[in-house]
Amino acid sequence: MVKLEAEKLQNFINGKWQEVDRSTAVINPATGEAIVQVPLSSEKHVDEAVLAAKKAQREWAHVPPPQRAEVLYRVGYLMKEKKERLSQLLTKENGKVIEEARGEVQEGIDMAFYMAGEGRRLFGQTTPAELRDKFAMSQRVPVGVIGIITPWNFPIAIATWKSFPAIIAGNAVVWKPATETPIMAFELAKIFEEAGLPKGVMNVVFGSGSEVGNALVHHGDVQVISFTGSNDTGREIAAACGRQLKKVSLEMGGKNAVIVMDDADIDLAVEGILWSAFGTSGQRCTACSRVIVHETVKVDLEARLLTRMKELTIGNGADETIKVGPIINEAGLAKIDSYINIGKEEGARLLAGGHALTDGEKQKGNYFAPTLFTDVSSNMRIAQEEIFGPVVSLIPIKNFEEAIEVNNSVAFGLSSSIFTKDVNRVFQAQRDLDTGIVYVNAGTTGAEIHLPFGGTKGTGNGHRDSGVQALDVFTEWKAIYVDYSGKLQRAQIDVE
Repeated sequence: MVKLEAEKLQNFINGKWQEVDRSTAVINPATGEAIVQVPLSSEKHVDEAVLAAKKAQREWAHVPPPQRAEVLYRVGYLMKEKKERLSQLLTKENGKVIEEARGEVQEGIDMAFYMAGEGRRLFGQTTPAELRDKFAMSQRVPVGVIGIITPWNFPIAIATWKSFPAIIAGNAVVWKPATETPIMAFELAKIFEEAGLPKGVMNVVFGSGSEVGNALVHHGDVQVISFTGSNDTGREIAAACGRQLKKVSLEMGGKNAVIVMDDADIDLAVEGILWSAFGTSGQRCTACSRVIVHETVKVDLEARLLTRMKELTIGNGADETIKVGPIINEAGLAKIDSYINIGKEEGARLLAGGHALTDGEKQKGNYFAPTLFTDVSSNMRIAQEEIFGPVVSLIPIKNFEEAIEVNNSVAFGLSSSIFTKDVNRVFQAQRDLDTGIVYVNAGTTGAEIHLPFGGTKGTGNGHRDSGVQALDVFTEWKAIYVDYSGKLQRAQIDVE
């Protein structure tokens, strides 16, 4: 069993590890056991981190991007070397099954190498000037100090989506990780230190959203906030940043659907639904929580899903045989349970699950049985609101047009999927599904790091994590004109 090197974590500010007086316990959701103490920092610690970042950023911005990339390459190699340790610790603090934890760490490794490659790109544009003897171009420039606020469900992957492009672009970062899963931040900060990142370019301040997060959002020397989390918090952050004219990137909720048409490969659809709905115990913003199924194959799909759901093994994700791990905490369990009651009251028919697993069924921990509702109408709350748990609602439809309409009828727009063999429907779905991610003959999860990640409507505010598009969040565009005519030339002014 992998062990932590410390009983209490420390902030990482200006290249130094700093003790904080107040702390709280981090609980393993699979066992209920306390595994480490995480600091509860104050506004004072945020001020210290931002001051260090502001000073370090001035010098870091002058380091040639290919040299910045060398640090990220070292980070990637160190993450690769430590992959199993990181994966085991991730499962311990987050609860996700070990194969998923390994996949998440690999995503961070991939992101390091990918963004390091941008150190030799960071492309601008050269363009013809409208006047003689004049040169025109644009280039990306760093913004300054970046505040990133990350969630507990992907404690290392999402952090790399945000911090790596910010750093390669010449910015400095102050990172507030989730208090439920701080170990990955602690470990990644140590990797940055070992890789030789200059002091102050990456700072980690542990603590609550109400204190540390709020201080970061309102700090006058933080130019960008990149946030992943709930819609309610995201709206508050957007409003606060708007009042300050501060750049903000939001990645929030999802109510993702898998469409199963009458010509679909049903066995393949079942595989996609199981992985998308019950992987990470449904605690993904891309999780499948709706299945929009053609009425002619509904009964068949239900039967096959129920059979396969019975085979799902539930328990501590550190066990290689387990496929469904715990819910992050008791509050998460209570929220899921409340939606089970809502679904029943709305008239949905419960086919499987629908309850937390008691100590008699499982070891102590936060476990919820994989759940399947059927005969759900698209206007029910369980078909409209994000549950963030292993709960799937089957919504019958009569035709392709209705499937698209039902998919698009929610307030979110992150991910969608369609299973069909009809190439015409495939291309219509790609065009008409109003989500930032569309899968064909696959589930709603499995984003690759070289493509933009994010969604439409209530899912975000137009920015994207991952891919080269992430650089748009952490850079500004500068237009440059060089006039070598030796005289004053005025653009757009007629000259006789």
